[in-house]
Amino acid sequence: MMRSTHLLIIDPQNDFCDLPQDYLPFDPASNSRVSPALPVPGAHADMQRLAQFIDRAGAGISDISITLDSHHRLDIAHPGFWQTAEKQQVTPFTQISAAEVRSGVYQPRKSTDLARALSYLDALESAGRYQLMVWPVHCEIGSWGQNIHADVHAAYNRWEDASQRSVSKLSKGSNPWTEHYSAIMAEVPDAEDPATQLNRAFIDMLAQSDQILIAGEAGSHCVKATTEHIVDNFGPHSLSRLVLLTDCISPVSGFDSQYRDFLGDMQSKGLRLAQSTELLPELLARRAA
Repeated sequence: MMRSTHLLIIDPQNDFCDLPQDYLPFDPASNSRVSPALPVPGAHADMQRLAQFIDRAGAGISDISITLDSHHRLDIAHPGFWQTAEKQQVTPFTQISAAEVRSGVYQPRKSTDLARALSYLDALESAGRYQLMVWPVHCEIGSWGQNIHADVHAAYNRWEDASQRSVSKLSKGSNPWTEHYSAIMAEVPDAEDPATQLNRAFIDMLAQSDQILIAGEAGSHCVKATTEHIVDNFGPHSLSRLVLLTDCISPVSGFDSQYRDFLGDMQSKGLRLAQSTELLPELLARRAA
């Protein structure tokens, strides 16, 4: 029986790609070209390699799923939510701790948000995975930046036409009260929002495949968080089915060590690290069979 291979592409979106000028559209509202909000160095080349992999692997890929970061402009991890003690807006790439909020270094712009923000920060820090990072406004719902990289989009459209199967798409991040790096669950699930809680149906769907290939951006955050949650919910006997396509993933600038540690940790748990070109012979043989 032919093995099934599921390609999971995490957040292959314009805002995360260091796109060249000819990929940038003109925005008549600002009378200028649109630029990615949070470009990851190397991401454009990653996505071009990924698009080529989809085209060349063809029928060797059984299923494709894509996760999409999907935020509102006002979000606890965006600058507009916060202000300094001097009533100045907090700049992107500022980390904020619960202790700093309690001491007044940073405060929500709406004073009525203080109790909930502190509750979130306490829960986030207790989990020990991340400290709140204020990111540039990115992947705003409905924006060009939320859209999928053009080459990846074209490649998976060709795969859909050839396979007569639809690529499944999973949005994450629309709850403004929690960071949602992982496609499996938010960093602090909201008890009143099922979309932030453990996505058991998605895990079970991935588990039906003999092999799950993981690519996307960024390796230091959304790829890392999603993969870790899959690992936590798969069980050790299934982890050899997971493959990280390392030439189709890059970390956020300044987070290279976190990415390297993540790769080492996943490899020690039994995941395979491979470049897309290494997987091609296996998938092409499967297609020929």
